[in-house]
Amino acid sequence: MERFRRNRNLHIGLILLLALVLASLIGPLVVPHDPLAIDFGNALTAPSLAHPFGTDDLGRDVLARVVAAAKVDLQVVAVCVLLPFLIGSAIGLISGYFGGWLDRILMRLVDILWAFPFYVLVISIVGALGPSIANMYLAFTLVVWISFARIVRGEVLLAKELDYVKAASVLGYSHVRIMFRHILPNVITPAIVFMMADVVLTILAVTSLGFLGLGIQPPTPEWGVMIADGRNFIQDGWWISLFPGLAIVLVGVTFTFLGDGLDDFLRPKA
Repeated sequence: MERFRRNRNLHIGLILLLALVLASLIGPLVVPHDPLAIDFGNALTAPSLAHPFGTDDLGRDVLARVVAAAKVDLQVVAVCVLLPFLIGSAIGLISGYFGGWLDRILMRLVDILWAFPFYVLVISIVGALGPSIANMYLAFTLVVWISFARIVRGEVLLAKELDYVKAASVLGYSHVRIMFRHILPNVITPAIVFMMADVVLTILAVTSLGFLGLGIQPPTPEWGVMIADGRNFIQDGWWISLFPGLAIVLVGVTFTFLGDGLDDFLRPKA
């Protein structure tokens, strides 16, 4: 409890995360404008009291669209990180624990996928299957799990040689109990910390796909799509791209603080 109380980075990260979640859930109910409502009479209106973030080229309120997009982007990022985390951690645990031919096959697959740039694989998969949220989930899961598998496998290779694991084996405990009760809780911390950092990369990747037209499709509000829409009006409507860009930066800062805080909080005491 004392470590949590003194962990300023974790406090800041949790406060910012709570603010983001509340904004995504309550924001659409509070913001007075419809994010999809078109009003050509108010197109490219600069930020004002009526429209604090201004309006885009179709007269849509940018604040309402940024808030609406928060729920969409955070939901997509959560799934795109959690699925690879669960699958990759399970594969790394199994591969490191059993070793042998299973470990060699799985790690050769990891090495093959690791040789390709992350963005190239994700864009290729989404481009081949077509732009949709389901295909984004599939693409990120197929690509990102390898990082978690490598991390967990390395920790398991060290942990399974420790005395408490050998004692559990001598006592006749099942492989499932040894893996999930004795090994996994002691090796999962690095993967959790990496997951926080991966959120930052994933939000950038998701919004980049939207910017390229391969992500969430209009008229659904999405930060990457909003930035892409605003690039043609960068002089007369700089606010169209600025505010969704700041939202992406805020998410990155939030999970950077969370990652640093969790690293300090979960790190074993010397």
